[in-house]
Amino acid sequence: MINRGDFFGGLTAAVVALPLALAFGVASGAGAAAGLYGAIAVGFFAALFGGTPSQVSGPTGPMTVVMAAVITNAISTNPDQGLAIAFTTVSLAGLLQIAAGKLRLGRYLVMVPFPVVSGFMSGIGVIIILLQLAPLVGVGGEANPLRALLMLPNVLTSAQWDAAILGLGTLVLLFVWPKRFHVLPAPLVALIAFACISLGSPFDAVARIGEIPRGLPDLVLPHLSIDLLPTVIGSAFLLAALGSIDSLLTSLVADNLTRTQHDSDKELVGQGIGNFVAGLIGGLPGAGATMRTLVNVRLGGRSPKSGMLHSVVLAVLMLGAAPLAEAIPLAVLAGILLKTGFDIIDWSFLKRVTRIPLFSSSLMLVVFSITVFVDLITAVAIGVFVANLETLYRLSEAHLQTMKIGRSKDEISDLTDQESEALDALEGRVLIYQLNGFMSYGLSRGIARHFSQFSDHDVLIVDFTSVDHLDLSAGLTLMEMIEDAVRADHSVLLVGVQPRIEREMHAAGIYEQIPETDRFAVRSQAITEAANRLSDKPSAPQDFGSAV
Repeated sequence: MINRGDFFGGLTAAVVALPLALAFGVASGAGAAAGLYGAIAVGFFAALFGGTPSQVSGPTGPMTVVMAAVITNAISTNPDQGLAIAFTTVSLAGLLQIAAGKLRLGRYLVMVPFPVVSGFMSGIGVIIILLQLAPLVGVGGEANPLRALLMLPNVLTSAQWDAAILGLGTLVLLFVWPKRFHVLPAPLVALIAFACISLGSPFDAVARIGEIPRGLPDLVLPHLSIDLLPTVIGSAFLLAALGSIDSLLTSLVADNLTRTQHDSDKELVGQGIGNFVAGLIGGLPGAGATMRTLVNVRLGGRSPKSGMLHSVVLAVLMLGAAPLAEAIPLAVLAGILLKTGFDIIDWSFLKRVTRIPLFSSSLMLVVFSITVFVDLITAVAIGVFVANLETLYRLSEAHLQTMKIGRSKDEISDLTDQESEALDALEGRVLIYQLNGFMSYGLSRGIARHFSQFSDHDVLIVDFTSVDHLDLSAGLTLMEMIEDAVRADHSVLLVGVQPRIEREMHAAGIYEQIPETDRFAVRSQAITEAANRLSDKPSAPQDFGSAV
């Protein structure tokens, strides 16, 4: 049995989802029915198999923008099978999400830097606004945001004022609707009110949704060819990544509201199954929908039953109310989408953009600009790449500060008293370079810069005792450092090389340069050997150990 909270949460979420599903379907180019099919399939299966009990899923603004681009590209490439190719991409994206969940990648997908997410989401919000400005006033729109921006002067001169009254009226109502009336969703109120108004004589000529298929959806058989494979896979990866990130971020919101803990990997599997089925029945791809989830939680929805009920209600409405939905003006849907785009924009980040670090604000604006004026894949790829480079640089600089280079206890703090006395007696002729941790390629330039400050020594001791990993780039940099020391007629001794990094030492060629007699288990042994080599007397100083 379904409890009261789940019943009212799922029912109200369906009411909120209905106008959005219709609007997203029209905006994508696949038709209003595709939006409803996607809402039903993704909403039901993501709730049934997902890992966030209170989450409600369905088509979202970001997913619709990507899907619109997928459909446009597919139809331009193959007009006859374009839609089938697009829905095949949706199903493939679902399979990728399922694979990500089974591989337990959920924890990593939400690690995209916030400025990248902010710039990407704000860019999508602006794209939605640009693409819907023309339909808002009854003018045929463009699928490309840049072309949509350039045609704005023509839109203003060609506006159909009957459509403009409906579209602008919808938009105004959505902005002024009191929040305390959240039980009556503003999009649904606007949809019903202005659809009814449009039935009057002054609005007879406005463009409307038109025929919506009745009954069960037809099966869309996958359509794919070798020449289309790279494009389809790339688009599927973008849909899968965006849908996963969107869903998991909404899962975090649901966790905060319900004081629960979602299962990220299970959620990916649920979303993947939902999108796979959506592609098979010609539905839009979806993700966890924040607004619908908030409505569900506020009204007491706490179990998957509420999300499943939301889909059942949509299915009933589609089967019974399709004739009524056919009369909805496109300008009204454009107004709903414009408000959705406005809400997607990360206004809180934009208000703080002048107060946050320059790198973060610049990265956000770069990702935003590329999202709007180039394409979504390039924006995410560049944003994540640049952010990771910056993170790697900062981590490397912090790591370099933990690596010690010097000739005395003042510089190498963990020297024993005996080691310190022996080095002092050698009067700075022995230089110790103490490495540690994960030696990655990000440290290569810093190691070279670090070491270049020291040249006046006769023996170099490189201490690997605390090194956990040595990648090839860092190893080659160390090799160059050692070769420079050897060419300068300096002795080079290695200390504490662990078995786990010996392969990398061989790969970098370090072991070929350093004979086994110059490799030591502990630092004290290397200091003893350095003292022996530098001593003018045949007898060695006090022995601190022996070579191994």
